[in-house]
Amino acid sequence: MDDVDRLRGWPVTLTEGLVGLRPLRLRDVRVWRESRLRNANWLRPWEPSNPETPLFKTGLGPYISMAGTLRREARQGLALPWVVTYEGVFAGQLTVGAIVWGSARSAQIGYWVDGALAGRGITPTAVAMAVDHCFFTTGLHRVEANIRPENHASRRVVEKLGFREEGIRRRHLHIDGAWRDHICYALTVEDAPRGLLVRWRRARESAAHGGAPHEEV
Repeated sequence: MDDVDRLRGWPVTLTEGLVGLRPLRLRDVRVWRESRLRNANWLRPWEPSNPETPLFKTGLGPYISMAGTLRREARQGLALPWVVTYEGVFAGQLTVGAIVWGSARSAQIGYWVDGALAGRGITPTAVAMAVDHCFFTTGLHRVEANIRPENHASRRVVEKLGFREEGIRRRHLHIDGAWRDHICYALTVEDAPRGLLVRWRRARESAAHGGAPHEEV
């Protein structure tokens, strides 16, 4: 069985309430470019300093190239590149990448959402949907999220979903002009036997009924 066969359930569109995940399309490049340019200051402290992930480019070429690369990796069983939508409109990006098969069956997850939409629970909902799909449909065993210690909003996303903090990865990625430390968070399928969406729904219901407060991202 090759990697393409292993990547079960792709392409796929997922929804939970007003939040959706759908495969990245080449025709998304214009709105993708506009959103990233508009959110440049919001994203700059957390984005890899990598020309393949453009923040400030005004031409469409780099975006077309990046979309093509992600779609090719999806066909090869190495990534699941989604667009995050809110009320059916482009709201950000979520990618499950660096997929390793064999005895590891692991991946890394990264995400960003338009700063104008922060505070609506979009990001944890999207992450929960993606991880559940990875565990229960794709067949992955472990998903990691590597986050800068200073990125408190992103850390809250994975912490409220139950990701386990596993330690610091020193100078892990080149971010905003320098090599930066990252905290490694991870989950295995045994950590969430009923899925993250169930956990997230319960957390939101508890908060709505006066339970432990939580800050949405």
